[in-house]
Amino acid sequence: MAVAGRSCSRGADAAPNEARCAASRLGTRAVGPTEPLRARALIIEPTYHRIHRLLALLAATLAVSLASAGGARAADLLITGAGYGHGVGMSQQGALGYAEHGFSYQAILAHYYTGTSIGAAPAGAQVRVLVGRKVRKVALETYVRGVVSAEVSPSWPLAALEAQAVASRTYALTAHAGGSRFDVYADTRSQVYRGVAARTPQTDAAVAATAGQIVTYAGKPVPTYFFASSGGRTENNENSFTGSEPQPWLRGVVDQYERGDLHTWSVSLSFGAAAARLHGLVQGAFQGIEVLKRGFSPRIVSAYVLGSAGRTPISGPALAARLGLYSAWAYFSTREGQSIKAEPDRSGWPAPTSAAPAEAPAAPNTAQGGVASAPSASAASTSAKDTGGTSAPS
Repeated sequence: MAVAGRSCSRGADAAPNEARCAASRLGTRAVGPTEPLRARALIIEPTYHRIHRLLALLAATLAVSLASAGGARAADLLITGAGYGHGVGMSQQGALGYAEHGFSYQAILAHYYTGTSIGAAPAGAQVRVLVGRKVRKVALETYVRGVVSAEVSPSWPLAALEAQAVASRTYALTAHAGGSRFDVYADTRSQVYRGVAARTPQTDAAVAATAGQIVTYAGKPVPTYFFASSGGRTENNENSFTGSEPQPWLRGVVDQYERGDLHTWSVSLSFGAAAARLHGLVQGAFQGIEVLKRGFSPRIVSAYVLGSAGRTPISGPALAARLGLYSAWAYFSTREGQSIKAEPDRSGWPAPTSAAPAEAPAAPNTAQGGVASAPSASAASTSAKDTGGTSAPS
């Protein structure tokens, strides 16, 4: 895929597609309300409905790792982490938690997109969607009706669905996946669009209640990245999208109410399997990972791949992608026999006993009205309850 003339394919040691493409997109100017409806392609995967497939992938990965023979030494790389996705913008599972604690969609959006307001989409806006090999022009509101239940469960509280509707609507107006040919893909390269098949009474109500509303910063629509699960904190865009300029509305925030199945996770890889995934980066025999820097959340910004003949620098997003992790919020240790030893970590972040930060966030501040009061301290310690059919990535 190419965006604005730049290749977004991933090389052997490059960051994931979403990070590289986001970096190039965030380097361009925002779309003004009076400008033509062209937008940058925002790759927001993974999202809620990719969970089951990745659970199966994890099972297969673990099976391969356990079956892996040999390696630089008879050891395992143990990885504990939190969250699912790049960590930038709105956490879908976090939005669910905020909605369950009585926050409005305006408050949810104001919390995840710092300093933003709710504005109005241009009248008569259309989205050019690539479906198969055909580009379809779809009215903006019709498009959003075909997206929301493809991204989150329609059983979620109305405020969470409304927040997703506004984020998806804004995304559509700030996406530019196909240059002059089309705006968005109909799949995970942009956001999932299923047309009429995605319409439900609940999500249609959320779209109708927020009709024409978009997220703006300084009066202009801005990219509204979202992802599945934060692990307790979101991340600054420049730390997850390597090479991108810091954007004021994409600052990391505490995400106290996110309690998806991938709020925390753990993975074990044999040294042989880890070395194979890091092929081209290991100098000599693989010896482990050394973390150098972490971001606002403990997501890794930079690290070394350690080898017997030297060390190789790598970004956190690229490391997570190469190892097949759910996010760059990861801590490493090694196991040899019964001995477990933490890998070197110079970030200054101690390995947490719990992935979620202890402090509760203040109530989001928005001028849009309908804002819930700040939950009490006791409410802040209560995890979001499960919703029917919800299965977050694990």
